[in-house]
Amino acid sequence: MKKLLFTVLAVCMFSLLSWADQGLLKSGHPEEYTVKKGDTLWDISNTFLNTPWKWPEIWHVNPQIENPHLIYPGDVIRLIYVDGTPRLTLERTVKLAPGDSKLSPSVRVLPNDEAITAIPLDRIDSFLSRSRIVAPGELEAAPYILAGAEKRLVTGAGDRAYVKGNLEEESNYGVFRKGDILRDPITKEVLGVHALSVGMVGVRSQQDDIATVTVVRTSEEIRLGDRLLRSEDRAVDSTFYPNAPENDVDGLILAVEGGVTQIGKMNVVILNRGDREGLAVGNVLAIYKQGELVRDRVTGKNVQLPDERAGLLMVFRTFEKMSFGLVLEADRPLSTNDKIRNP
Repeated sequence: MKKLLFTVLAVCMFSLLSWADQGLLKSGHPEEYTVKKGDTLWDISNTFLNTPWKWPEIWHVNPQIENPHLIYPGDVIRLIYVDGTPRLTLERTVKLAPGDSKLSPSVRVLPNDEAITAIPLDRIDSFLSRSRIVAPGELEAAPYILAGAEKRLVTGAGDRAYVKGNLEEESNYGVFRKGDILRDPITKEVLGVHALSVGMVGVRSQQDDIATVTVVRTSEEIRLGDRLLRSEDRAVDSTFYPNAPENDVDGLILAVEGGVTQIGKMNVVILNRGDREGLAVGNVLAIYKQGELVRDRVTGKNVQLPDERAGLLMVFRTFEKMSFGLVLEADRPLSTNDKIRNP
């Protein structure tokens, strides 16, 4: 009897796991996929899985492959089953540089920086390296544009300008304009100031507290009074993987780059949660629109309808109290003050 009961329980557990696997895998998924140039990890995950950020849960690392967590064009990803559990494996068809002697010398050689990215980095590269969240008062204490060449009020790329403040020679500085002071709409805490990038300058010389600079690039005209912050030496992280946050997240979309209120797929948004709440680069969050307030004609009372899930975003940069995220999916128009939660 005990043996029969154990067998029944085992069958039930296997059935539950099978149903769970079927829910994880997308209907009509391929048995294998050859990675193409231009693919992203999100694209490939979405080919196999209903929930792309759960890629790490079924990723089967091949210890014979150097850098098995990096995926390159030409690699073949196969769906296999190990003890009844689905696993995605990688067959490397390219040779990395410096070479892996285990691979045939006839295969194609690719440098590490040609690995596919998690998301389309060309959409956010400029935002990653330019716009920032700064502490209140940080911009006011920074050096500023004092004058343009020949007393011009605005300057553009290639122009010379003069800065009041001490800068390091032969260094680059971002030029910023003060944006919105961002507050938590619930606690009213000041979370930071949105520093809007308007360009970059290179320092030519410094005399006393006046620096001569050359404008390297602009996204709009540089004006007198615009502030300078040292350019950040940070590489774009292209190898992170989509994943669910380790902590419970309950926050809001505070703003969207560009100052608009309507948000769609591939827009960059600013969140009121950051490092202190445990958010990390690669975290995927669900976006919810608040349910409408309707009148119950039977009771005569107002009733709050449930919040409705409307999209997904991935965090790609964090600050102490806020984060930047990229909208990956949007089932309907999104807006500021939409809620963000665990997926």
